[in-house]
Amino acid sequence: MAEFDVLSFGETMAMLVADQGGDLASVNHFSKRIAGADSNVAIGLARLGFNVAWLSRVGADSLGRFVVRTLEQEGLDCRHVAVDPMHPTGFQFKSRTDDGSDPQVEYFRRGSAASHLSVDAIAPALLGARHLHATGIVPALSATAREMSLELMIRMRGAGRSLSFDPNLRPSLWSSESLMIAEVNRLAALAHWVLPGLGEGRLLTGFDDPADIAAFYLGQGAEIVVIKLGADGAYYRTHLDQGVIAGVPVAQVVDTVGAGDGFAVGLISALLEGRAITEAVQRANWIGSRAVQSRGDMEGLPTRLELLAEFETAYREQARSHRG
Repeated sequence: MAEFDVLSFGETMAMLVADQGGDLASVNHFSKRIAGADSNVAIGLARLGFNVAWLSRVGADSLGRFVVRTLEQEGLDCRHVAVDPMHPTGFQFKSRTDDGSDPQVEYFRRGSAASHLSVDAIAPALLGARHLHATGIVPALSATAREMSLELMIRMRGAGRSLSFDPNLRPSLWSSESLMIAEVNRLAALAHWVLPGLGEGRLLTGFDDPADIAAFYLGQGAEIVVIKLGADGAYYRTHLDQGVIAGVPVAQVVDTVGAGDGFAVGLISALLEGRAITEAVQRANWIGSRAVQSRGDMEGLPTRLELLAEFETAYREQARSHRG
């Protein structure tokens, strides 16, 4: 039996969030949290009861200790997080918004400890995990991190594990758009489940229609492609089926950051449980909608009890009403 259900890897940064609105230059008080798309997904899966291993690198500094302590409190296994005495933990400043608009974020991650991840970090024990989740962020950090991402995905796919991939494009971290497209698509071709946003899919494939974007990745080796459509929900396609699952109405959007990560948590968790693709996308939409109603990158991710009490109950009632 595998020691880990899921292996995830990447950079977790410390995040200083403004306590009041306005331009960051005018803010005097901040709250300290953590940020990072890859670890958001890892935390979300851990909250749902999965045993998640986290592979990363932090500096030998107070922010690094804060990051690791917070991840461990969230239930992640951090035995494979290396402490780098030569390079600092990355961090960011994030503005506060109250109208649902995208916050202002300033990053301080160039040359960070996590950018020095390399294939040397791949321990044999990690390769026994049932599932690997990867994104396009890590390969954007550095050439060595890109090599590690590719090697991890090749080894896990070769070992018969399932792989999910969220492009999570960060154009500012790449030297050119053409390199970003080539490298991200090379990684996506190794995944069984590919989860682009509609804009990302258009940029990466050159196709406009979700069906054509999905067909591109199915042709590259994917088994399931789910394209996030924002408030409109998501389009899914397999080799046998396709469709659109409507989004979950939200009364007020509080913070848009982390919505895609919540979506990934819902989809991956349901598929690992053997749920049908339609139910997996419904769960993904629901967790994504929950994320945008909470301030913070991962604060809205539900526990297993919350999932059962809120999502499962709502969809059972919906199913009964359709039958009635």
